[in-house]
Amino acid sequence: MIQINLLGLPKPRKGKRATAQSMPGDGPNPAIVILLAFVISAALVGGWSWRVGKEKDRIERDMAAAQKESQELAVAKSKYDEREAQRKIFEQRVKVIEDLRAKASGPVELLAMVGDTVNNTDGVWLGSLKEDGHMVNIDGSALSVHQVATLMKNLEKTGYFRTVELKETQQDPQVKEMQQFNFTLICEKADKTQPQAPQGTAPAPSADKKL
Repeated sequence: MIQINLLGLPKPRKGKRATAQSMPGDGPNPAIVILLAFVISAALVGGWSWRVGKEKDRIERDMAAAQKESQELAVAKSKYDEREAQRKIFEQRVKVIEDLRAKASGPVELLAMVGDTVNNTDGVWLGSLKEDGHMVNIDGSALSVHQVATLMKNLEKTGYFRTVELKETQQDPQVKEMQQFNFTLICEKADKTQPQAPQGTAPAPSADKKL
């Protein structure tokens, strides 16, 4: 019997297995592999960028909250320092007055009068009091020169002094947390044997004054 090979392929030999012929298109396409690798890389980079962005937003929120809390603490500390300074001033005022009373450096009446007048004048506290005959020197501190002037008026209103003069006043450079002025007053005692005319009234005319 005659066999005709129409495919034009060599006829396999007997007793041997025909070798498999590789078909065109077998195996992965390189272009598809590259495309998949690019897509996967882009997805990984995008995911990483998203996580970094979320972390950045969280850090910025935490920093803003911390900054706000720091500002609130600074305001609270400023108010606390101001009240603490006022408390120390009040305690110093009370201590000085108590020390002066304990040492009995002057008459009880004079010391009590000056102490009460200082206590009733806001922003002023007593440093020392020295009596020299009919003159009295008062050293103290105040938060402003206007309060020193108020203290001088209050001392004059007591009727205990004939004159109250300001010897000197200067700002205390050692006090940093607030403004403070140190002052010295020179007060002349009133003569109790002579009647004191009420303040603001003109003296009575002399009896021998011709009209």
